[in-house]
Amino acid sequence: MSNCELKPARVFEQFAKINEIPRPSKHEERMIEYLQEFGKSHGFETETDETGNVVIRKPATKGHENAPTLILQSHMDMVCDKLVDVDFNFFTDPIQTYVDGEWLNAKGTTLGADDGIGCAIELAILDSDDIEHGPLECVFTRDEETSLTGAMGMKAGFMKGDMLINLDSEDEGQIFISCAGGKTTSARFTFEREAAPEGMFFLTASVKGLKGGHSGDDINKKRANAIKILARFLYKEQEKMDLRLAQFNSGKLHNAIPRDGSIVFAVPTSEKETVRADWNVFTANIEEEFHVTEPVMEFNLGSTDAESVLPKDASRRFILCMQAVDNGVFAMCQDEALAYMVETSNNVASVQTAENEINIVASQRSNVMSNLENETNTVKAAFELAGAEVKMSDGYPAWKMNPNSKLTKVAVESYKKLFGKEPIVKGIHAGLECGLFSERYPNLDMVSFGPTLRDVHTPDERLHIPTVQMVWDHLLDIMKHL
Repeated sequence: MSNCELKPARVFEQFAKINEIPRPSKHEERMIEYLQEFGKSHGFETETDETGNVVIRKPATKGHENAPTLILQSHMDMVCDKLVDVDFNFFTDPIQTYVDGEWLNAKGTTLGADDGIGCAIELAILDSDDIEHGPLECVFTRDEETSLTGAMGMKAGFMKGDMLINLDSEDEGQIFISCAGGKTTSARFTFEREAAPEGMFFLTASVKGLKGGHSGDDINKKRANAIKILARFLYKEQEKMDLRLAQFNSGKLHNAIPRDGSIVFAVPTSEKETVRADWNVFTANIEEEFHVTEPVMEFNLGSTDAESVLPKDASRRFILCMQAVDNGVFAMCQDEALAYMVETSNNVASVQTAENEINIVASQRSNVMSNLENETNTVKAAFELAGAEVKMSDGYPAWKMNPNSKLTKVAVESYKKLFGKEPIVKGIHAGLECGLFSERYPNLDMVSFGPTLRDVHTPDERLHIPTVQMVWDHLLDIMKHL
């Protein structure tokens, strides 16, 4: 099945064009140029702010001039991740897609449907002349995935509409009306490497094949974290013998659960067979522990060549810290109506070793800002106790529910009319740019919805094709009846 046969065809045509444009977070220059040229070539008012956000304004169709101005908003960047053995350059190569049943996938990389499909829907509306709507503002923000740079840098007045539909949600049939706030905590361990003591034997251990996933949407699914698995093993062995860490590398992105990782460490030669036996028992236990959520896990242990290690005390403090630092769901929502939803969480996202330092990144989220501070401090305290230098990002705010939202009512009634069933109206534990918009545009009426995506932020990312048509029909009906 080719892209032109996917429905709605005009949306998938735009998505195919977008996926030819490199757009890693913080490197969206070519996408910005494409959007600017697209707006100008269609004769629409097009504006780019100092941050790099783009807005394209389309006048109302006849008979809808007095409707409220509606903002459609998506982010233009994508998470760039690939399978280890795939040769791909996200700065030059187009995303290669293929259809598998009802799903659209990419060949060994992230698909870019988060949030390229939202951008494609907006461009398809701008490109169409047979859709009824009031005044429209199609807004494309940059660098949502790493720092929310676009939303943070957007000044009041750039968007002029009264209502906003964010097209960055991943479960069709669900209308989101609030989201979590978040912070990122970074820790830096410094040390002077030294030669391994005499009689030490170097081993390398690795894990791969984990599902990973989005650190907000998937944090409650009890998936394994590669960093925490490797740290568990190091901690257990350190309790038994003189173990020295040499390397620890796992994870790439602050908003993704790490899927693979490797460690290099040294133990007394007399203990190497003990370590091998312990590894076999340990990995069997891990496979049993995660047999539901991680059906495919690959473990390896072998000898390796290395020379230097962390000093004994630095190695010990780092391993203790990685065992102790909180990971996963910290608290569920207390309100009965939201009891299904994660309130507060932490994701230990990446550990990277350089010559004389180890850098760790962890991402905290919460729909309650006081508990976001508490969780951030919990993570910070673990790092500080181990002697690390710690920095915290400014973070982004939660988006609070508006119980009097007119846009929510219109969206719900439209969905019921079109599909004969009630949509699920809920909050989301992931962060959305709506939280930042609510600070600068306190009177903006907002909802978020989108087609179904699975395994975003991983090379398994896929888009459920039939839901794109459903979201398209829903959006057009809302625009027609606002």
